[in-house]
Amino acid sequence: MEEKLNLTKEWDKVFPKSERVNHEKVTFHNRYGIMLAADLYVPKNSRGPFPAIAVCGPFGAVKEQSSGLYAQTMAERGFLTIAFDPSFTGESGGQPRYVASPDINTEDFCAAVDYLCCRNDVDSDKIGIIGICGWGGMAINAAAIDTRIKATVSSTMYDMTRVNAKGYFDEGDNEEARYKMKKALNAQRIVDYKNNDYELGGGVVDPLPADAPFFVKDYYDYYKTKRGYHKRSLNSNGGWNKTSALSFINMPILAYSDEIRSAVLIIHGENAHSRYFSEDAYKKLKGDNKELFIIPNAAHTDLYDRADIIPFEKLENFFIKNMKAE
Repeated sequence: MEEKLNLTKEWDKVFPKSERVNHEKVTFHNRYGIMLAADLYVPKNSRGPFPAIAVCGPFGAVKEQSSGLYAQTMAERGFLTIAFDPSFTGESGGQPRYVASPDINTEDFCAAVDYLCCRNDVDSDKIGIIGICGWGGMAINAAAIDTRIKATVSSTMYDMTRVNAKGYFDEGDNEEARYKMKKALNAQRIVDYKNNDYELGGGVVDPLPADAPFFVKDYYDYYKTKRGYHKRSLNSNGGWNKTSALSFINMPILAYSDEIRSAVLIIHGENAHSRYFSEDAYKKLKGDNKELFIIPNAAHTDLYDRADIIPFEKLENFFIKNMKAE
């Protein structure tokens, strides 16, 4: 489990470095033996043990983008945090590259909890997670299986299993549509096997068509401009392997979310095309420690990096309230 990773030494984030926290690169492994790379943020001039938070997402992003901003900001508010690259992406290990898995990527969150629990400067009874976009769904799935997680935040959430199996707004939710999709993906498997390589599906469309729907323009404005472009981001560049969608089609990740006993806060923008994912996920949760918080006038990517819109104070209070030992 000692896979050697090539970690960038310079600060190459899309957000400025805070002088209120200490930063370093760290690594940890998941139970599949994949080594993961993370940025560690620790409050300056404070002593542990700290409450801790692991952050990941969005789907197709890297830790130098949105998750790093969330992690650094929460460290400014007194938490020890890590923002990690999921398996097969960014600076993390795993082969082949640029593949996603509902199982392995949920495990990535649980592995982050393993790592945090084993740090001397962390209070292992006070650990939470934040998942952004597609990793919002993974975070809720992790909370359903990992009883060590005391509090979970999903921000501008996607249910990647639902959107892959049914399309946007469930418009492709029929057997014939899924059959055609599976035929195309299985044909691609043969092409990839013959070529001994995996064909990429392409990141965010570029150049941007004039008639592109708003949510595509929203993604372009983040991933393809100075605002959020990063050279290791899948969405900013070549995208995921085409066949990544296969494992998501028939593995609904929120199947046992109604069994989550720990606290969950779901935040979403009022004007986000993806809002229905959060609303429907919230309907399934049980208990008075669950909350859906809709942010007025916010679009999907506003919750990636708009510090004036992301409710960090609410997140801070949520974690402080709910990070308690049983």
